Amino acid sequence: MTDQLQITRGCSVPLDELEWRFSRSGGPGGQHVNKTETRVEVRLDVDAATCLGPRQRQRIEERLGSVVRVTVSDTRSQARNRELALERLQEKLRRALANEKKRAPTKRTRASKERRLADKRRRSDVKRTRGPVRGDD
Repeated sequence: MTDQLQITRGCSVPLDELEWRFSRSGGPGGQHVNKTETRVEVRLDVDAATCLGPRQRQRIEERLGSVVRVTVSDTRSQARNRELALERLQEKLRRALANEKKRAPTKRTRASKERRLADKRRRSDVKRTRGPVRGDD
């Protein structure tokens, strides 16, 4: 395992800036669950992180808050839960730092306009033909 968590090409977080907590997992599992601390929580304090630039820090704080936290208790192995926690933290930070493309407004097609108008005409005809039945016998 390396001493850096690679987020993007230009951004990596040193593992010593992460705060780890271990606790007992809940749920079924018998005696194993009652004596081993396999639940893993990893936290990154964005304000104290020296590896982030001001724009990166601002973007993460806007999207995730000042403390980014991931909790994993998927497996019975603390080591595997640690790996999963790092992967999830990496993905969470990667998504927060990603640039979102602006949606370019598109023009409605001619066919869609014609379909809409045809539906309006059809609906109008239905409503126009409703009404009291006249007895012109």
